Amino acid sequence: MEISVLIPVYNEEAALPDLYRALAATLDQLPQAAEIIFADDGSTDGSAAALDAFAEGDRRVRVLHLSRNYGQTAALMAAIRNSSGDVIPMDGDGQNDPADIPRLLDKLAEGFDVVSGWRIKRDDNALSRRLPSVIANRLISALLHVPLHDYGCTLKAYRREVVENVRLYGEMHRFIPIYAAWEGARVTEIPVSHHPRRFGKSKYGIGRITRVALDLLIVYFIDRAFDRPIQFFGKLGLGFLVLAVAIFGWALVLKYASDISLIQTPLPLLAATIGLSGVLFLLLGIIAEVQARIYYEARGRPQYKIRRIVQHPVSPQCPARAAAVE
Repeated sequence: MEISVLIPVYNEEAALPDLYRALAATLDQLPQAAEIIFADDGSTDGSAAALDAFAEGDRRVRVLHLSRNYGQTAALMAAIRNSSGDVIPMDGDGQNDPADIPRLLDKLAEGFDVVSGWRIKRDDNALSRRLPSVIANRLISALLHVPLHDYGCTLKAYRREVVENVRLYGEMHRFIPIYAAWEGARVTEIPVSHHPRRFGKSKYGIGRITRVALDLLIVYFIDRAFDRPIQFFGKLGLGFLVLAVAIFGWALVLKYASDISLIQTPLPLLAATIGLSGVLFLLLGIIAEVQARIYYEARGRPQYKIRRIVQHPVSPQCPARAAAVE
């Protein structure tokens, strides 16, 4: 297949028929061969039966029934592993518009590796959905230097080679463009439609902010220090040690300048606690450095990726070099 449309589904029985009809109509107009992979993430309503009915009537449809509810990221990973073409994920609630798929594919044809949807006119609750999304998107762009307006939009397009080796955990499906950019992929975004939810209710709320923030912390660490953790933890450790020395120095100043005994102030205890924290950070950095080296050795892959090699054609006057090249 040239195109694989991937749709994680969890209790979206009412929204699925309209979504499938719109998606099938769009794919019918495309020249590329396409498949539709639904990942039923442990639905407890009639979603599983509805998806099976689609598969029985359409050879393009395949349904993956997960054994329980694992979450959107895991369901998307399952769909990626069971697909074969360039990947177009979208939500199963009907808020993404399949009519935007041709425009995503046109951008891929221009040479981009990742095309991200941008819901300029997002039809969601302003306080619980849109405001946290704006804050999160700006924070992610600032910290990780991949400037996108809408990381949370599921509707995207990826070249196959960008996603086939990606490993995702937690809520990290939204960070795939960042992983791709780290590998040298060309990333862009285009405005896409966003419809109001007509059926059911959202599975996400403001409580998701904590999970996204923790995942962002992990991605930030991977970006800045995964291959050199001693630099990350070592700086923290040295900073804590310097702060401890400064605090203890201030305690000595109070003792000899103001005749305040060391037992009359909590500064020595604070200095000891902070100093111990600095030592622990240094030890943690050493342990993480050893683990990082073991990880890269076990992978058997270099820490770099070569896009292509260009060299001067071999001259006929250099037979030894020609034999080596051959």
